[in-house]
Amino acid sequence: MIYLFYGSDSEKTRRKAFEWVEKAKAKEPDLVYVRLAREEMSAAALEDAALSGGLFVKRLLVLLDDPFPSKRANGEEEGEEADAASAVEDRLDILAKSDNAIIILAPKLASAKAKKIIAKAAKAYECNAPPRDEVARGFNSNLVNALAARDPKKLWLEIARALRAGDAPEQLHGLLHWKARDLMERGGRAWTPQESRALSLSLVSLLQSSRRSGLGLSDSLERFALSI
Repeated sequence: MIYLFYGSDSEKTRRKAFEWVEKAKAKEPDLVYVRLAREEMSAAALEDAALSGGLFVKRLLVLLDDPFPSKRANGEEEGEEADAASAVEDRLDILAKSDNAIIILAPKLASAKAKKIIAKAAKAYECNAPPRDEVARGFNSNLVNALAARDPKKLWLEIARALRAGDAPEQLHGLLHWKARDLMERGGRAWTPQESRALSLSLVSLLQSSRRSGLGLSDSLERFALSI
């Protein structure tokens, strides 16, 4: 089953998706939760997400985090990012028919793609930004600003504060990885294009290594913050 979270308010869309994940995990404690970053969305990974499960395997709750890239200023998309988007679109039928819960988190999704996914989804949640004369929260949070400014002490402090406030480490990782991709697409004063790409890849590696090792994602994020 597909659950789509999309809309023009990126922060609200992300927050609502992760709140939904936490509620689903609380409602069904035996669910195995997996978050896939865009760089991990290969054809094989998506098919595993859709088809895994059965008598001896718990049901999966899989979050596909922002599979559809924005175009850069030159109108081009990175090959691997375009591949991830195509892999998801090509397997919508498989994902929709899966007994697993497949969450597609896609802020600022193009309307044509949104309609295509909504037609296959069990449920779609749209989170749009308020009119311009209202206050919009956007992504001007201390967390992403600290990463954009390449301020390790500030970033560590904001991660620690967020964790103490009860934010899920997966949510923080997703937001940081979003910002890394945003820096790749829009650029930034403190990061060259090559550095922002390396940053994005290091966050993917961090997520994968935290799954394999005994070090939790919370501790991994705090170590990462001090390493930038």
